[in-house]
Amino acid sequence: MPTPRPRRAPGSRGEHLAVLDPATGEAFDEAPDQQPPELDAIIDRAHQAWRGWRADPAARTTALRAAADAVEAAGTDLAPLLTREQGKPLAESYAEVARTAARLRYFAELDPAPRPVTDGRPVHSELRWRALGPVAAIVPWNFPLQLASAKFAPALAAGNTMVLKPSPFTPLATRLLGTVLATALPEDVLTIVTGREPLGARLAAHPGIRHVTFTGSIPTGRAVAKAAAASLARVTLELGGNDAAILLEDVDVERIADRLFWAAFRNCGQVCMAVKRVYAPARLHSHVVEALAQRAKTAVVGAGLDPRSQLGPVNNAPQLARVEHYTAQALADGARAAAGGHRPAGPGYFFAPTILTGVPPDSPVVTEEQFGPVLPVLPYRTLDEALDAANGTGFGLGGSVWGTDLDRAEAVAGRLECGTAWINHHAELSLAQPFAGIKESGVGVAGGPWGLYQNLSPFVVHRPQEA
Repeated sequence: MPTPRPRRAPGSRGEHLAVLDPATGEAFDEAPDQQPPELDAIIDRAHQAWRGWRADPAARTTALRAAADAVEAAGTDLAPLLTREQGKPLAESYAEVARTAARLRYFAELDPAPRPVTDGRPVHSELRWRALGPVAAIVPWNFPLQLASAKFAPALAAGNTMVLKPSPFTPLATRLLGTVLATALPEDVLTIVTGREPLGARLAAHPGIRHVTFTGSIPTGRAVAKAAAASLARVTLELGGNDAAILLEDVDVERIADRLFWAAFRNCGQVCMAVKRVYAPARLHSHVVEALAQRAKTAVVGAGLDPRSQLGPVNNAPQLARVEHYTAQALADGARAAAGGHRPAGPGYFFAPTILTGVPPDSPVVTEEQFGPVLPVLPYRTLDEALDAANGTGFGLGGSVWGTDLDRAEAVAGRLECGTAWINHHAELSLAQPFAGIKESGVGVAGGPWGLYQNLSPFVVHRPQEA
């Protein structure tokens, strides 16, 4: 039975957001443009729901398992809608729905059990864990469902309630997800709000919110942290990435070229932990450029609903303009496009998969996060030079090392200044592992038990051993 579409609930002034299909650039639906004053009542209801939700861990586990089943059953409704508003190929949208269900199941089974604390005194001390209260989540447009679940699954499993705000570019699949989850969760445990700014700013600053979790750009992350500081709410920030891939002298270029290409171009390069810079030994540089360019030229670009498409469009016009600007600036500074470098003719927010060579090391396409289907490949003479370049930005999300000698590759990976380092692959995460950035790439931890405890507060009870 098809999952019902969410009802159009107008904002306080009856305003709505137009939602565009990035494959055409045209509006195809709308979502409520809710206003900041509405948050007071929403957060109050979330606080009331928290009292019952936190009190029964067994009921939470049952509800989260049922929620996972409901998401899985609704995949044929969720995935096409996600592709329509986000642009990614339909197979990737189905994978995102599956990941959402899997994350609910994973966190449903985690148990923050009490444990004794012994220090030699004649006192029995026990460490317990308490939920924080209502949590605010602000989610970007590149993985609307997956990143939403990365926030609500651990928060709800910990006994918190949540108010979740998706990007105004991709509100529809998240609203439908909320409708699906409402069949398994108690009322007001998870509330979806949609709207333009200053809705997100007001949510982050609301005194009834005890934890703010945000994924997005570094400047917006700073603003979120500042807003949350007013009420001393906890913050978890997963911010920008500019991941470097270092190829070693013994790398087998043809063997790793497919993996390296898709580590950079999956979801049209709109992945925080995608490869965004490649450093290749000078003697292999032209070979690496040629191998990647050949794959860029043959990748099938088109609307995500077309089953032939391997790469969809950039999600929105402002992001497309950013990608175009960084590419044009690099070309003007002497870089050459070995593949792509332009927008193809026709409607939509498409940009040809682009491999750049001869890029100045200080070009913004190298030093900043371009977040699109553009990859600069830079030569290096010594490994120290490559590591200095890889570590020489304010970013510290992820990085990778590629080579045949795995021991040597691991030693080099240990010198990368980032939260996660991969060897001969990139941007692959387990639900059970922590995910965190350093430097300007983030504050706090998501994923695994660490993500659960990010949503809990320690509570210690002392009692004498004798009456």
